[in-house]
Amino acid sequence: QVQLVESGGGLVQAGGSLRLSCTAAERTFEVYAMGWFRQVPGKERQFVAAISWNGANLYYTDSVNGRFTISRDNAKNTVYLQMHRLKPEDTAVYYCAARNLRLAQPPTTPSEYNYWGQGTQVTVSS
Repeated sequence: QVQLVESGGGLVQAGGSLRLSCTAAERTFEVYAMGWFRQVPGKERQFVAAISWNGANLYYTDSVNGRFTISRDNAKNTVYLQMHRLKPEDTAVYYCAARNLRLAQPPTTPSEYNYWGQGTQVTVSS
């Protein structure tokens, strides 16, 4: 069982920035593909970004491409989501996810991940 703990959410005005962090209690963090997803009430969990186990491959949903950056620090067992130029439609609970997968392409759908954090709320005011 991999425990994931997110932090960094909060309230920000439109156009502002936030950085989310997700730290894993896992000795072999470096072999895990990591993803960020978000969810609003009444809607399905949506893919935001993913990073391969070695950080070489990054993927973003179109709506955040160019504004968000996913990165990882394997020495700290942490994955980050830097968010710039936030919009009200970015408001959601953000979840990080992990999958023990050493492939070039990280998963981009919720069903492909088997470990999840508890979520952190991001609210963007207009």
